[in-house]
Amino acid sequence: MNTVAFTPATAALPTLPRSGLRRSIIDAHRMPEPCCVPPLVAAAQLDAATQARVQAFAARLVSGLRGARSRASGVDALMKEFSLSSQEGVALMCLAEALLRVPDNATADRLIRDKLAHGDWRAHLGHSPSLFVNAATWGLLVTGRLVATRSEAGLSSALTRMLVRGGEPLIRKGMDLAMRLLGEQFVTGRDIDEALARGRGPERRGYRYSFDMLGEAALTGRDAQRYYQAYERAIHAIGTHSAGRGVVDGNGISIKLSALHPRYVWSQPDRAKNELLPNVKALCLLARSYDIGLNIDAEEAERLELSLDLLEALALDTDLSGWAGLGFVVQAYQKRAPFVIDYLIDLAVRSGQRMMVRLVKGAYWDAEIKRAQVDGLAGYPVFTRKAYTDVSYLACAARLLAARDRIYPQFATHNAHTVAAVMHMAGDAYPPGDYEFQCLHGMGEPLYDPIVSSPTCARRVRIYAPVGSHETLLAYLVRRLLENGANTGFVNRIVDEHVPIEALTADPADEARRLAGVPHPRIPLPAMLYGAGRRNSVGFDLSSEPVRAEILAALITSSGSVFEAGPLLAPGMRPGGVRQAVRNPADHADVVGTVVEAERADVGQALADASAVAAAWAGRTPAERAACLERVADLMEGDGARLIALAVREAGKSWANAVAELREAVDFCRYYADAARRFDNGTHQPLGPVACISPWNFPLAIFTGQVAAALAAGNPVVAKPAEQTPLMAAAAVRLFHAAGVPVAALQLLPGRGESIGAALVADPRVCGVLFTGSGDVARIINRTLSVRGCIPLIAETGGQNAMIVDSTALPEQVVADVIASSFDSAGQRCSALRVLCLQEEIAGPVLEMLAGAMQELRVGNTADVRNDIGPVIDQAARTALEAHVAAMRAAGARVTRLPLGPACDTGTFVAPTVVEIADFSVLAGEQFGPVLHVLRYPASDLDKLVAAINDSGYGLTLGVHSRIDERIGRIAAQARVGNLYVNRNMIGAVVGVQPFGGEGRSGTGPKAGGPLYLHRLLWRTPGPDLGQRERIGDSPAFAELVDWLEHGARALIDDDALGCLREHVDAYRGRRLAGLELGLPGPTGEDNRLRFVARGVVAGVASELAALAHQVVAALATANRIVFDDDEPARTLVGTLPTAVRAQIVLDRERWRSGCDAVLFDGPPHEARLWQRRLAERDGPILPLVCARPDYDISRLVHERTLSVNTAAAGGNASLMAMGA
Repeated sequence: MNTVAFTPATAALPTLPRSGLRRSIIDAHRMPEPCCVPPLVAAAQLDAATQARVQAFAARLVSGLRGARSRASGVDALMKEFSLSSQEGVALMCLAEALLRVPDNATADRLIRDKLAHGDWRAHLGHSPSLFVNAATWGLLVTGRLVATRSEAGLSSALTRMLVRGGEPLIRKGMDLAMRLLGEQFVTGRDIDEALARGRGPERRGYRYSFDMLGEAALTGRDAQRYYQAYERAIHAIGTHSAGRGVVDGNGISIKLSALHPRYVWSQPDRAKNELLPNVKALCLLARSYDIGLNIDAEEAERLELSLDLLEALALDTDLSGWAGLGFVVQAYQKRAPFVIDYLIDLAVRSGQRMMVRLVKGAYWDAEIKRAQVDGLAGYPVFTRKAYTDVSYLACAARLLAARDRIYPQFATHNAHTVAAVMHMAGDAYPPGDYEFQCLHGMGEPLYDPIVSSPTCARRVRIYAPVGSHETLLAYLVRRLLENGANTGFVNRIVDEHVPIEALTADPADEARRLAGVPHPRIPLPAMLYGAGRRNSVGFDLSSEPVRAEILAALITSSGSVFEAGPLLAPGMRPGGVRQAVRNPADHADVVGTVVEAERADVGQALADASAVAAAWAGRTPAERAACLERVADLMEGDGARLIALAVREAGKSWANAVAELREAVDFCRYYADAARRFDNGTHQPLGPVACISPWNFPLAIFTGQVAAALAAGNPVVAKPAEQTPLMAAAAVRLFHAAGVPVAALQLLPGRGESIGAALVADPRVCGVLFTGSGDVARIINRTLSVRGCIPLIAETGGQNAMIVDSTALPEQVVADVIASSFDSAGQRCSALRVLCLQEEIAGPVLEMLAGAMQELRVGNTADVRNDIGPVIDQAARTALEAHVAAMRAAGARVTRLPLGPACDTGTFVAPTVVEIADFSVLAGEQFGPVLHVLRYPASDLDKLVAAINDSGYGLTLGVHSRIDERIGRIAAQARVGNLYVNRNMIGAVVGVQPFGGEGRSGTGPKAGGPLYLHRLLWRTPGPDLGQRERIGDSPAFAELVDWLEHGARALIDDDALGCLREHVDAYRGRRLAGLELGLPGPTGEDNRLRFVARGVVAGVASELAALAHQVVAALATANRIVFDDDEPARTLVGTLPTAVRAQIVLDRERWRSGCDAVLFDGPPHEARLWQRRLAERDGPILPLVCARPDYDISRLVHERTLSVNTAAAGGNASLMAMGA
């Protein structure tokens, strides 16, 4: 029985039920837009007379603003010239985001070259009257030409000579200065004293300030303490400066809760209450002592519930009574906004104190869209159209204005129509402290200058003023540039003379009413992310309290249940046998269920029944088989909470990992079903019975993926799950059977690999094997199969995965991705990060930050959602990992470990560990757990580092953190890995989006969740229809070979054989893969691509000239070189071939033993078996023996390589923000 005492706290839930107002907020979180927009339109609608006055006033503001901005210098003009949708605009943003933090000049110079070399800067020259833009354009024109070509064309020779002599250092200094000048446009001061001094002039004109201390969210306790001290110093300075003027007439401060605690997340409410709340209260008491305002800034949507809990605690705290300076920020782009305002009004009533509420439109829109898509959520927490956000803002404004006795409304907007509408909704009277407007420093003043100075309609305007060094500016700067460069944004449109004033002053309620809540057509709901052919898997929003309550209930039910597994054979579950306990690795006292392991006789019975059903299952139409898999997916989603609870208990999964695993299983079913629907039983012929041998680390996802693929291709399956996780496999098989898969077509044999797995693989009735596990076991399987010849084996076998980080990377982003990649799932993923490679200039600070972030992790039983990292799977795994760490420490390595608490004594826990090493080669094999090795490298040794990674022989995943595209491209071209991730974590490959699988010692291919996988499970197939092949032309060598076949081959090869060779040429051209690159569907803010590259060198084995020529055709069609035995037939053929073809051929009797990547074979079956055994006995990667049937399967002569790039790494999603209305 589980020893975890399940309470609401276990699921990070409140002890008491939520109030009606809070439930309304929860219910509105992802409400469909057609449901929530019409009531907002009704609430925001103005009568005709008021609407006319609003538009007239807004038109006066726009006219004045356009005049002012045409004379302005600075960022407005810069944004107008370099739009987000231009290459130059994106290059400027990336350069601004990264340049200031690069500590070494060499990398800064590379970054400058990378971003400036390809921009069309000349096109912008002279188009703007702003000196700022023209100076920038001249500089970029000069530097762009200089860096790209060092050409003197178009520039005075003297200037060019000076710049050439100065080189990148001169450019670096100039660009650094430009970025700092740009920063001053947005930052009020480097510290609070400078900011207050700079604010005195605007204060005299009537402005007031709310100061914000810039910086990233805290990752470590030290970060949080530093931010706390900065807020504390700022409150003292602001309070002294305000000199008792009060909350309304004095300056104030804005704080971010994420800056004050490294674990300000929904899963840590106890830490928020016990650690964060006292610090926020202390700041509030200090602000109260000076009678200044303190606003709690809005952040990501998933933090809202926790923020409201903290706000309520502060508002009802009697120590803060009598203070009207407590404030909260509401984001109008959230569908919950009106309900949040209702709650805040009620809270103000209950507290007996007026409360400040700042209404903003919202700053994380693109991130909210991406997160919902990535997590497969039911909908978006934000509106997909700008018009809906504008209407929501007006509806919320009306609510706030109606409660001015309890709320001090603060309307933060740069939109002239919104300003005019709020003023008219509020009425002409404006008593002191009625409401105020707010704007961002450096961007809103031109709009508000005439309002502040108006003798007839003056209103209080407060400037939101960032304070901080230029280094802390980066994230804020990029977010501001993105928001205000957004193609639908008012700030962007105001400087575009092509947008008429009438369009800028239009009432958004009119457009919203016309659209009737229809979502943006280019922002599909998460369920439709992959189009009509494949529905996205349903996610579980763990930030939602009702969702967590559902999973908690499932865990409680599960803990009172005993699950059973045993041989599931065609006649049914075999009776009898010894029942063995299956224990929770996090809590060995928790017996999750029992298993009866299969016996050798069960293997024979299962394969006899599988063979008997093979023809019937293969005879079902592909559509019928696909429908079965789609029903499995639906059943899994319907049973999701129970499966999640089982994964938590049987495999020690965290809640988030269990959700991801369920979704991956569902995605596999739907992806392979979609692919199989395009099959034809006449041309796509299955293998026969297939053995699926799956691992314990993904007991549902990989198990389901293997089984679903084999079934989709028409093969019956005998599945052997890992001995540690048979219960999940049994649950999955029962769902397959419930969905209509015949029992004989899918049978389960739980048991030991060395007995049941070995018996399965050795049985001649097994026509193919799918295996995920260790490389050693994969090689044993391959040797066993080799006795029978070319039996298909798909093996995925882990890796020595590295992440390369250069000095342009954002350290906070790197540390977050390293934590996830190394320690999530307790490091028990094939894709997990094992070696972090840090450029030496940044290694020290990054390691210090990493150590601090590790201290914030919680290790323990993951049945409690508050724990981040769970156990390793069993005692054997734990013993091996601890031995490795001890050996590294004994060898002198510096080791950093997170202490484990006594709660970890109940299971097999290993502390998250960092081991610093001097050389990649000291690592002999993969350490499958939460152990991260760190290697420092000089920037000049980058190529050597990539070579060392390649030399390990593994080739599964690689991560790169860099802002230099040229460097990323170079690494991608050199690295021999299956999955490369850029500026993101290295785990969580999504089916069909990042097809997963490695090369070398990491696997055989093809990639799971990729377009080739099902075809490897067919005896005969025309191959996948991938399109785009016509774009790939013949290589010069292949073109000469084809010409030789037409004109020069007759002396060696007879006409019939030549005709066959020409047919092979046509077939290979039609199925050509090498050089093909596919763009894959996926969430916004990512670019996912699948490339097919040549394996390298293939060996050819044949005795006849025509067969040898066929092998040359196959090799060159796939861009490979080929090696033949140095014998008479090969010498004869090579001697007659064109020079370009001969250059691709090597004659070497022993070359196949160590230097080739595949073998082409044409000969009798008994010789094929001999060659298969020869290859299987080799050390190193499993090499394919590809036989002519009559064509070669050229998909086996290429590697698939996935490249996944986080295109929003620089702080925002330019492509999404640039989207039109």
